Amino acid sequence: MAATVNLYLSPLLSTPQQPQSNRSTTTDLIKSCKNLNEIKQLHARFTKQGFNQNPGFLGKLIAKCSEIGSYDSLKYAQTAFDNFCYSEEGLNNTYKFNSLIKGYSLAGLFSDAVLIYARMVLENVEPDAYTFPLVLSACAKDGRFFEGSGIQGLALKWGFGDDMFVLNSLIHLYGECGEVDKARKVFDKMPDRNLVSWTCLICGYARREKAEEAVRLFFEMVEEEGIMPNSVTMVCAISACGKLGALGLAERVCGYIGKAGLKVNTVMVNALVDMYMKCGSVVKAKRLFEECVDRNLVLYNTILSNYVRHGMATEALDVLGEMLSCGGPRPDTVTLLSAISASTEMADVFLGKQCHAYILRNGLENWDSIGNAIIDMYMKCGCQEWACRVFDRMSNKTVVSWNSLIAGFLRNGDVEAACRTFNEMPESDIVSWNTIIGGLVQQSMFEDAINLFRVMQNEGIKADRVTMVSVASACGYLGANDIAKWIYNYIEKYEIHLDMQLSTALIDMFARCGDPASAMKVFNKMKERDVSAWTAAIGAMAMEGNGKRAVELFYEMLREGVEPDQVVFVAVLTACSHGGLVGEGMEIFRTMKDIRGISPQIVHYGCIVDMLGRAGLLKEAIDIIKNMPMKPNDAVWGAFLAACKMHKNDKMATYAADMISESSPDKAGIHVLLSNIYASGGKWTDVAKVRMSMKERGIKKNPGSSSIEVNGTIHEFTSGDESHAEQTSICLMLEEMKCRVREAGHVPDLTNVMMDVDEQEKEFLLYRHSEKIAMAFGLISTSQGHPIRIVKNLRMCSDCHSFAKLVSRVYERHIIVRDNNRFHFFQRGLCSCGDYW
Repeated sequence: MAATVNLYLSPLLSTPQQPQSNRSTTTDLIKSCKNLNEIKQLHARFTKQGFNQNPGFLGKLIAKCSEIGSYDSLKYAQTAFDNFCYSEEGLNNTYKFNSLIKGYSLAGLFSDAVLIYARMVLENVEPDAYTFPLVLSACAKDGRFFEGSGIQGLALKWGFGDDMFVLNSLIHLYGECGEVDKARKVFDKMPDRNLVSWTCLICGYARREKAEEAVRLFFEMVEEEGIMPNSVTMVCAISACGKLGALGLAERVCGYIGKAGLKVNTVMVNALVDMYMKCGSVVKAKRLFEECVDRNLVLYNTILSNYVRHGMATEALDVLGEMLSCGGPRPDTVTLLSAISASTEMADVFLGKQCHAYILRNGLENWDSIGNAIIDMYMKCGCQEWACRVFDRMSNKTVVSWNSLIAGFLRNGDVEAACRTFNEMPESDIVSWNTIIGGLVQQSMFEDAINLFRVMQNEGIKADRVTMVSVASACGYLGANDIAKWIYNYIEKYEIHLDMQLSTALIDMFARCGDPASAMKVFNKMKERDVSAWTAAIGAMAMEGNGKRAVELFYEMLREGVEPDQVVFVAVLTACSHGGLVGEGMEIFRTMKDIRGISPQIVHYGCIVDMLGRAGLLKEAIDIIKNMPMKPNDAVWGAFLAACKMHKNDKMATYAADMISESSPDKAGIHVLLSNIYASGGKWTDVAKVRMSMKERGIKKNPGSSSIEVNGTIHEFTSGDESHAEQTSICLMLEEMKCRVREAGHVPDLTNVMMDVDEQEKEFLLYRHSEKIAMAFGLISTSQGHPIRIVKNLRMCSDCHSFAKLVSRVYERHIIVRDNNRFHFFQRGLCSCGDYW
């Protein structure tokens, strides 16, 4: 090999003792060098012969070393520069500095490139039109915004403020650093612009989530300025269309590929495939991929990741199989992440283990993202032990790794393990807190979620939008209005962005806390509203019992062009049911399929049965049940039974009972309701049969309980509860309430006691219902004028309802009760439901 090199260099080394001084000969000799060894030999010979004194020789040598771009060649160039540069007295060294800056930048050593420029400034070497684009490019690639801004000032000082190359480099710098507004200012002030100017700005917008502006600028360039794009412009514009998901717009942009006479290379194919996938045109993306003969790893990863994103795990695995079996490029971490995601989506732990084995065989397990994905895969496939093994063996456990493990525990319902892991974390971030708080909410551990949020505040961690969505949900389920107001004030104080999701959560929170006025204030402040926001507002009106306003909101939503979904129909039909708006409800139900093309589901039929049953139209309700396109479930029969109980129709209830024994034999609520119907009619033998059947099947009745929030603390009471610390005061208040409401005309409705005991015992039991105990505690624990808010887990009985109305009048208190069906707002002896519930 050495002989070959020497023979190859022999023409260079046979240069006469007095070499020619022709500059073109010097340039040719240096250009012909293929590697650093050849440069060194040529340099040594020419130095020995004194040829290095030729003006410009050293600059060409440094430029050639920089062009090779290896670490050793740059080190040699730097040494040559340091040792010999200033032997050329009186010569301009700008070219040499530029060469070094360019070399370091091309090699990815951006910091060194900027340091060479700094040395150039310190040594008072005058820059030229090439210096600033080179160093600004290095700053752009390394995200050095502040250094780039300083260099801009020096460019102005040296008189390059109007130089197109310098200005283009500035646009590129600002775009890469995310300062697209500054890039636009430079662009707008340019006396002249070329294709590079437009492309830099378009790419800056496209990469910084301003895709709409990028596309607008593209059309301004081609249609108004008549400048045809190059391949870089096209790739950026196509990517912007993908982010917008606008297929029509994308097709217009793609039309300029042909108009500009551009060749579709692999980079452009990759952008097109990604764009078509994101625009939902999977068939076109697939065809482009299959027609591409030069598929590289980036293209494979693009199609794989998009298939996974679209939930097309099978198609993704087909591509992966082709990639592995047909001699395609070797999979990298991005490929494996898509493969693991596909196996996770399919819950295919065998495939996941195959991916894991490939990762281990190829030494890819040390990549954090890979380890985290494997943990997530095993957790979602139910292999918690395997996930823990992967976690334990990770050499670098990042916060994301811990978060993945916690999320997996919560997903599998192992709250204890999740909390233990959270407490063991060496460091946590906002995602950690959001994960554990959100997990507690999903597990219906609402008080724990609120308490953990308080701990988070005590530790000085600022919540974000995601935190507040979870906390608002927890607060809504608890019905804690004081906490709800504090949450809203917290959001305003710390200026947390109120997007549609958080605003919707707040509407739902206030509605569940019995504060529909605050819910509607949040709704009215929203600049944009999706169907979920409208649903929350309609639900708030439904809970309040304001069915008329709920229906008005529904039609307002339609007029604003928001397409309804199945959930909003549930909300508006519920509002019609609670408000007794039978005609409006049936009309809306008919429009679901006939006008909106939405097939009613069983939940919608349940709403209709409930609405007709409440109105006493039991025959019509049973006709709906008989003609349903699906088998009625326990919710439908429960609604019908509740109507039978309300209207004391034992015959219909008996028919329903026969049907329930077939469809919902193990539902506690249904059997309890049936037992109550028999008890109301004094049919104690039938009551005994139902209760014996429940006992044989192991069905247990949920005890009635009511909770009330006082000074930020939630107190819960069960029927007949005597365990509270304030029990003595509560009992005294109950006796006082009993006397005062009797004087106001209350007659106990003993039919609400579902036990075969004497009337005196029934009355005693009736006055120990959980909502009455909560009311008594509210009266002794809160000041006059303060609303009493109670949340009950079961439907409020008729006696407690009439009792609460009189308490609100006698004690001049606003009492709000949320049962498992709706809200009751008691004030001055009246209820918002109009006794229709």
